[in-house]
This record gives sequence, structure tokens and C-alpha cells, in this order.
Amino acid sequence: MTIADVPAGFAAAADASLRWHPGGRFDLLQTVGTLLRGQGDPSFRAVPGGLWMALTTPAGPAAVRLAAGGPDSAPFVDVQAWGPGAADAAASVPRLLGRDDDWSAFDEAAYRATLPRLVVEARRRNPGVRLPATGRMIDSLVPTILEQKVTVIEARRGYRYLMYRFGTAAPSAGVAAPENLMVQPTPEQWLRIPSWEWHKAGVGPQRSATVMRALRSAVALERLAALPSAEASTKLQTIPGIGAWTAAEVVQRTHGCPDSIAVGDYHLAAYVGAALTGRRTDDAGMLRLLAPWAGHRQRVVRMLGLSGFRKPTFGPRMTIQDHRHH
Repeated sequence: MTIADVPAGFAAAADASLRWHPGGRFDLLQTVGTLLRGQGDPSFRAVPGGLWMALTTPAGPAAVRLAAGGPDSAPFVDVQAWGPGAADAAASVPRLLGRDDDWSAFDEAAYRATLPRLVVEARRRNPGVRLPATGRMIDSLVPTILEQKVTVIEARRGYRYLMYRFGTAAPSAGVAAPENLMVQPTPEQWLRIPSWEWHKAGVGPQRSATVMRALRSAVALERLAALPSAEASTKLQTIPGIGAWTAAEVVQRTHGCPDSIAVGDYHLAAYVGAALTGRRTDDAGMLRLLAPWAGHRQRVVRMLGLSGFRKPTFGPRMTIQDHRHH
């Protein structure tokens, strides 16, 4: 995996740029896809041949364009960035795209022989998937808190509302970058959101209070990105309102943790049980099923998700609540 200069004309069009060579098969959209909060995520925009994203760095906001190129045998990703945080954002892209994510042990023939058929087939069809690692704690933590104990539809609707209401337009939005590409609010901006705006977004007081509590320690939170994923997860859970599920969902994205499992998820245990045994199970049963692949459990779950398997949809569903106009 190497970083090289991009063509001169390409570099001149942006504030910062680089070309990253993954050093093996690579699928840009499948790798980054787990970071998106739905197709309408204001911080991302898929375009032909690549992807735009907006993010905050210590130097300020940035808009980043990722364009995949090259043959399967020698792929590369061209990175262009605009804004005050352009240099920091561009430099962070290789890690974000899974530079440090090593699947070699998982792909060894002896290990592969221990894996379920669904996982083996999914990996064969998706050899370019990496686990991304953003290194940005707050960007992952806030939308994850919004997803606590509600449906995905409710959480993403609320997140979009708050982003468009309190986020800022990405640098060069409507010029080089797509119109309406948005940067998440800074911790200070999140903390200034009044209670009635959380209510309009459909975010209850318990979740909004957890966001506020966490972001009062924003600087310390961001330092967790430098810790091992298990230690970062443990420290996250010292904040009231953040449990095992939230911490797991965060470190999967911030650290690219290959073993993190979202215990407490409304659907995951039943899905894993149905995929691996044909029967639904609970969290304890899921952990027993995944135990043989400790160290790679998130890789197994990711491949199950890409296998095309769908569990039977019967039984009660979580009701979508809408209290915004009450």
C-alpha cells in the first residue's frame, strides 16, 4: 500500500490531493458504505466513479472527493480535498479506506475451511472489501446515539433534520463539491441546539441528553481514536447513556475493529442465528456461534451481510413513533 502524487492537472484543481494504492483488490463503495447513515446522509454523496464526503478536521472542515481507478490487479484511489482542513482530510483517507485492515489471516485456506459456507462465498464475491477506520470519534458517536432504541427510519430522519438545520455547507459545495453536501456540527454547535429542536427532529430527551453529556468531553473523546479499540470501547461506556451496543457501533467505524459485535442490536442476533443455524437466537447465542472466529467476528458478520441472506420476517416489529408535532 503506497501513496503517490496525482497527475498535475488533477492536483491543481483542489487544495490537497494524493493517489493511494491499496496494494490488492479494493472496492471503494462497499468499503465506505458502512459509514453512511442511509442513502440520504448529508455528509456523503455517491457519484459515477466515486464518492464525495464532508468532514471536520482539527484544521477545519473539508470536502473530499474519492475516485476509484485502475485494473483489479493494481487499483488506486485518487483523493481531492477542498477547504481549511483539506491537507488533514486527504492524509486521513488511506486509513479511512482500510489501509491498516489486514484480511490475510482470514483469507488463509486453513482458516477459510473453518468458516460457514455463506461467509466463504460472500468473501469470494467481495475480495475488495475493507473495514474503514475514520479516526473521528464524534462524527461516529452522535449519529450512533441517535439510533439508540428507535427504528433506523426514525434515527436517520432526525439526523438529516439536525444536519441540514445546524450543520454547515461543505467547502466548495455547489462549486466543485455537490450542492447540499454538509459538514456535521462541531461539538460546540451540537451543544447549542435547544431542546425544542431536538424535539422537532424526533429525538427524545434521553438521547439528546446523552449527546450533550458526551460532547462536554469532546476533546477527551477524540483522544480515544489513538487507543486500541477495546480500550476505547471501555472508556466510551463510562459515559452514562453509552452502553456496549453504542460503543461497538462506534469503534467499528472509528477503529475498523475486526472483532467488535453490536450486542443489544434489535435485529443482529436473530439475523446471525438464522444465517448460521436456520434458527433465531439471542445475544448470548450469537456470541456462542461467533466464538470460533474470535478476533474476526466483525468480518464474519460483514460477510454475512454481503451474502444476500435474508432472515424470515415474521413476528412483532418495532413501532415507528413520531412525536415531533406533539
